[in-house]
Amino acid sequence: MRYLPLCAVFFFAPQLLAQPPLPRYEVKRAATPIVIDGKPDDKAWAAAGKIELIFPWDAQTGAKQKTTARLLWDDQYLYVAYECEDADIVAFHTERDDPTYLDDAVEIFLNPMPSQTGIYYGLEMNARATLYDYTMYQSRYLFKQFNLQGVKLATFIDGTLNLRGDQDKGWSLEVAIPWANFDALSKRPVPGAVWSANVNRWDGVEPNRRMSNWSDPVQPTPNPHVPARFGQLVFVQ
Repeated sequence: MRYLPLCAVFFFAPQLLAQPPLPRYEVKRAATPIVIDGKPDDKAWAAAGKIELIFPWDAQTGAKQKTTARLLWDDQYLYVAYECEDADIVAFHTERDDPTYLDDAVEIFLNPMPSQTGIYYGLEMNARATLYDYTMYQSRYLFKQFNLQGVKLATFIDGTLNLRGDQDKGWSLEVAIPWANFDALSKRPVPGAVWSANVNRWDGVEPNRRMSNWSDPVQPTPNPHVPARFGQLVFVQ
C-alpha cells in the first residue's frame, strides 16, 4: 500500500476543508395554477423562495449580472422560473438541441436519485426559449438524443434581442417539466423527498462571458458538471 507523505496530507487537508457547504432549497407546492408565458408573475410564485446565483470564477471578464431562480411543484410538473438582469441580450440558436449554452442562457441539472452521481438530466435554455436537453453520464458522456416530453417553455424579453449597442434591461424564463420524464430514476416526489440539482447561467458574448451558479462547483475553470456539488432540493407541502 502506498502512503502519502505527512507533509502532503497537511497540504491537501486545508483545500478539502475549504469547500463551501452545499446549498439547500425548499420546493413548495404551487397553491394556484401557473401559466407558462415567461413572466413569473402568477400568484403562486410569490410563495417561492429565491435563489441568487454566485460568481465563482473571478478570472472571467464578463459583467456580473444578477440572476434569481425559483422552483415550485404540483401533481403534474416541476416548475422553474429565472429572472436575469441583462444589458445586452444575445441568443441566436433556434432549433431543439442547438448549443444554447453559447447564447445568453440558463440551465438546470436535475438528479432525482442523489444516492448516485453517475446520471443526471440537463436542460439548457436560451433567451429565445430554445431547449437543449440531454442525459449526462459520469460527467463526460452526453446523450443529446434523449428528449424530455411535454415540456412547456417560454421567455419574456425586456429589451431588443440581438441588437448590439443598445441598453436592454433583462429577460425572464419559465419552464414546466412533467414528472413522467424522471420515472427511470425516481417516483414523482412526495413531501420530504430530496433531489439534487444545480442552477446555472451563461451570460455575455465571447471573449467576455461569465458563468454563475447556485452551488459552487469548486473547479479551477468554469465547469458546472460536478454532480457531487449539486445543492439539495427538498419538496415540501
